[in-house]
Amino acid sequence: MTNDNLYQLLHSRFPADENAAFLDHARGTLGYRDADEAGARIAAVLAEAGVGKGARVVVQVAKSPEAVTLYLACLRLGAVFVPLNPAYTAAEVGYFLADASPRVLVCDPAREGELAASAPADTRLLTLGADGAGTLVQAADAAPPRWEIARCAGDDLAAIVYTSGTTGRSKGAMLTHANLAVNALELHEIWHWEPGDVLLHALPIFHVHGLFVALHCAMLNASRVIFLDRFDAAQVIARLPEATVMMGVPTFYTRLLERDDFSRETCAGMRLFISGSAPLLAETHTRFRARTGHTILERYGMSEAGMITSNPYAGARVAGTVGFALPSVRLRIADEAGRPVPPGTVGVLEITGPNVFAGYWQMPEKTAAEHRDDGWFITGDMAVMDETGRVSIVGRARDLVISGGLNVYPKEVETEIDQLPGVAESAVIGVAHPDFGEAVVAVVARAPATQSATQSGATQPDDRQPLDEAAIGTALADRLAPFKRPKRVVFVDELPRNTMGKVQKNQLRERFADLFRGPRPSAAPR
Repeated sequence: MTNDNLYQLLHSRFPADENAAFLDHARGTLGYRDADEAGARIAAVLAEAGVGKGARVVVQVAKSPEAVTLYLACLRLGAVFVPLNPAYTAAEVGYFLADASPRVLVCDPAREGELAASAPADTRLLTLGADGAGTLVQAADAAPPRWEIARCAGDDLAAIVYTSGTTGRSKGAMLTHANLAVNALELHEIWHWEPGDVLLHALPIFHVHGLFVALHCAMLNASRVIFLDRFDAAQVIARLPEATVMMGVPTFYTRLLERDDFSRETCAGMRLFISGSAPLLAETHTRFRARTGHTILERYGMSEAGMITSNPYAGARVAGTVGFALPSVRLRIADEAGRPVPPGTVGVLEITGPNVFAGYWQMPEKTAAEHRDDGWFITGDMAVMDETGRVSIVGRARDLVISGGLNVYPKEVETEIDQLPGVAESAVIGVAHPDFGEAVVAVVARAPATQSATQSGATQPDDRQPLDEAAIGTALADRLAPFKRPKRVVFVDELPRNTMGKVQKNQLRERFADLFRGPRPSAAPR
């Protein structure tokens, strides 16, 4: 009987040389053999805490080599890895803990106190810092390695990745071992990974791009990974001569192009630049090619399916398009009823294939609602496909903002703003931004000046301070992760509505389309 555990596959590709480098990081180099053993020791600690096959392990930690070995330990045990953005506030993490019911929560040592209050009573709390310190590593150093790789079927869960929900409630996309394995194997093949390839890794590892796409490909190739804590343009330029492959979000490439020391010579040894997680502007695509001689390969994916399409490795990489369906993926552009539309017609992108997730955690109704009766998954992205099968994403049917490669659902932000004193209502939109692709912008209508009754029955004006942009920013600081907070707040007398009373966000997007171009506008108080 075969073992379809993803770690079994990854481990089978590890280099024969026990001293071969895996993660080259700020504190040294972690070899493949050492990573395997570190993961086995962490697996022993997790098993002692009651983690077994199918148990959830919620992880909210900074990027580090130890965080990678923690992920490998969860795969080894057949546990379900649940990564969270370290920027999430305690209030946000509380929702994920209540929903996932994890056996173990691993967090930064500095947040242990505040997150302990949110954790379910039967959840074990362990800590892991960016420097590798914390109770998890302390316990692992003293634990004997647990070498066994749990036997898993392809449809067993490997991870739950939380993504935005249509009512602001995050949904946990359930990804199986087979989902992740088939996607990694196909990407490794179609991107022509070669012996000796070195990956420059500056992405976060709490979501699909940095964790599953980048690291899985590198491990399948037994590649060395230049593992940077975060993206820093100067640091990336300094390390590029050692690398052959880099994956990034569009912001990475715009920031590199801002620097005079980023040149064709810097990229002389590079084989492939890949971009994803947000739309790459055609201007960036063109400027990058002119500066470096390299054409960025843009691809398209989502939490629910990993990678879905890719521009070709050999062939035209067309600016403004995301290429063709991966070999195992079937896609169609459909109307609202799910009927395929002719080539060149805009519609909703729908997909099916072995990479498509197993559904939303504990949300069967939502899972059913986002699938057609014939099983096709409705991505919610508006797209057009030409006669050759090349796809261009033209918008989103769902009201989603992607800022710096991270998903922000406006309803969640609107809910927090609408609770603030002095706010009548708000509408959150995405506006083009030269650095982030899209920026979160809140359009706010103030409440009329309230009146408070006196003992005599007369009324007097409310003496609260006027609501302004700074006040809203301060109020949201403890409620929302930084990437969700509006980069601008603008005030209007009232929000535009259609005859049915629905807010016309398209009008707001048009009105404030130039908000981040040129001088800072003064479209605020009234």
